[in-house]
Amino acid sequence: MTIGAVLAALREDFPDITISKIRFLETEGLVTPARTGSGYRTYAAADVERLRYILTAQRDHFWPLKVIRDALDALDRGLTPERAGSTGMPRPSVPQPAADPDVPTAQALTAPGTLRLTRAELVQAAGLDEATMDSLETFGLVRPDDSGHYGDAALGIAHSAAALAAYGVEPRHLRPFRTAADREIGLVQQVVTPHRAASGKAGRTGAQADPTPEVLRLCIALHTALVRDGLHRG
Repeated sequence: MTIGAVLAALREDFPDITISKIRFLETEGLVTPARTGSGYRTYAAADVERLRYILTAQRDHFWPLKVIRDALDALDRGLTPERAGSTGMPRPSVPQPAADPDVPTAQALTAPGTLRLTRAELVQAAGLDEATMDSLETFGLVRPDDSGHYGDAALGIAHSAAALAAYGVEPRHLRPFRTAADREIGLVQQVVTPHRAASGKAGRTGAQADPTPEVLRLCIALHTALVRDGLHRG
């Protein structure tokens, strides 16, 4: 948008807006339009909304430029302009973390599986060879149940192992994942045991009181966030 188009977009709500006012705000560093090769200013829709935020803060709430600058800096750093109440200027606030769709719910983590696969069925379904399947069992990555069958989780593990093999990742490289998972489960059991005992004394049923699924979900969410943080830092 040209500066004239910006004036037209804002003038209905801010009749006193002028080109000089917009350029003053630019000089103060509150808005930074792009420039063409020939030096003409061009404004994006985000620039217009930024100007609207500034002008509203000045007209309706008498915010000084320093307060506006701090608020804009917070918005630029990812905070969200949520209203504290039914009235008042939106002030940036730290948003709640978005739910990670890759983290299973507490119910999904503990839901009993329906599959009972033979070893041959698991090998064929995951596209594994016998040697790789032997290694997965040797390193404790897949385990049959008491009847010798493999469940839903084993199928997921086998599929992931087969896909990783295409990148040169062998079952022996995956052993740390098994170790880490077992340590997380051990930590969860250690944490929830006192809560189970307290719930039992209170007379509540295990289904209502057992915090294990939610604690497991939180551990997985933490693990995922740590991996993402490491990748972004890397």
